[in-house]
Amino acid sequence: MVSGATNGLIWGSSLLFLATAKPVYTSSWALILPGNINAVSLNLPEIGQASASSGSSGGASSSFDPRANYEYIFTSEQVIRQAAKNAQLPFKKFDEPRIKNIDNTTIMQIEVTGPAPEEARRKSYALYDALRQRLNELRASEIQQREVPTQTILRDTQAKLAAAQRKVSAYKLKSGINSIEQVEALSTNIEQLRRDRAQFASQQAQADGKVQKLSSSLGITAAEAADAFKLQVDQIFQQNLKDYSEATAILKVESSKFGPNNPRIRKEVKRQQAAQQALQSRASQLLGRPPLASILTRLALGSSGSGRDALFQSLVTDQSTASGAAAKVRKLDQQIASLEDRLRWMSQRQSTLESLQRDEQIAQAVFASTLAKLDLGQGDLFAAFPLVQIAVEPSLAERATFPKRGLVLAGSAIGSILTTAGLWILWIRKPWIKRIANMIST
Repeated sequence: MVSGATNGLIWGSSLLFLATAKPVYTSSWALILPGNINAVSLNLPEIGQASASSGSSGGASSSFDPRANYEYIFTSEQVIRQAAKNAQLPFKKFDEPRIKNIDNTTIMQIEVTGPAPEEARRKSYALYDALRQRLNELRASEIQQREVPTQTILRDTQAKLAAAQRKVSAYKLKSGINSIEQVEALSTNIEQLRRDRAQFASQQAQADGKVQKLSSSLGITAAEAADAFKLQVDQIFQQNLKDYSEATAILKVESSKFGPNNPRIRKEVKRQQAAQQALQSRASQLLGRPPLASILTRLALGSSGSGRDALFQSLVTDQSTASGAAAKVRKLDQQIASLEDRLRWMSQRQSTLESLQRDEQIAQAVFASTLAKLDLGQGDLFAAFPLVQIAVEPSLAERATFPKRGLVLAGSAIGSILTTAGLWILWIRKPWIKRIANMIST
């Protein structure tokens, strides 16, 4: 009787629990977090390089598992309250989800319960939406917190760049040097002038050599040749020279036959003297100064058309070429000396300009790199809170996860068996218990 009552109590309470307990359904789903590091690199030609990278919060490190941050956010009151609002449920009826981080992965397994399969799945989607909303708020807050120091850093680098640019501009205005290329161009110009000077010096040397050879051959200097060439081309001078030459020739012939007082000799002497005076007068008029006696003598000895005129002309031409080349050499020497002085003056200031420009380039590189890094950092919304994605969609439960009917019935059966066995053992041991009690009492 006792055994039946006990078993009845066990099975009755179990069946009553199964009949009155409200079923609970579980919607299971999973999230995955990126495990790689996203990096962006920007190269600025002749300026510098900027790079930005963001580590993932989904991978576990040797000291902690960053997914714990997301687990804490999942179970925070703010997220649960927002999820309840999204699911249009009271806050008290929205239980905390069960979260499990699977080892050696970036997967978070989540379970959300509800009184019905559809409601459990609806609460799962509401919780996911609330989590995304909270993460977006945290990302926006982080970007806003970065803005103030970011603007300060940007203003500092911009001010340094502006100061470097002002120094370069002021020095250029003060020194007259606009660029380093000016010094290089000036040096190149000097080298070109030196090559031109060497060319004209060679031309002068060649012309001087010809002049010396012709002067030695003709027995006349270049200046005398020039005077002679100028007198030879004058018709009046040539006529007087002809008269002088004829009179001189007749005197040579007649002097051997007649004495100095002979009328013919005296006539030719007067003719010779008149022609000589006419030559000197015409030569002084053409040359602007009294002619050299050696010139008149050579002209008197030479004959027109003998080839000496061409030699005279060549001598004068070569002398003119040599003089022109010498003048160009002197002018080039002056230009080279002036430019070399300017080159030395500019070279002394070149180092200062290079130093200022180097500071400007450094400031420009720092500013550009800082701006690029800040822009890349501002654009990376997932640096601190990486993007989360649903790896497994919330499931629609086919049967209740609570109460577990099989487990309750199995527990009732085991309890019934253990209770019956215990009562039976007590029943068969009852005489021995009475005997021991009597022995104790006596």
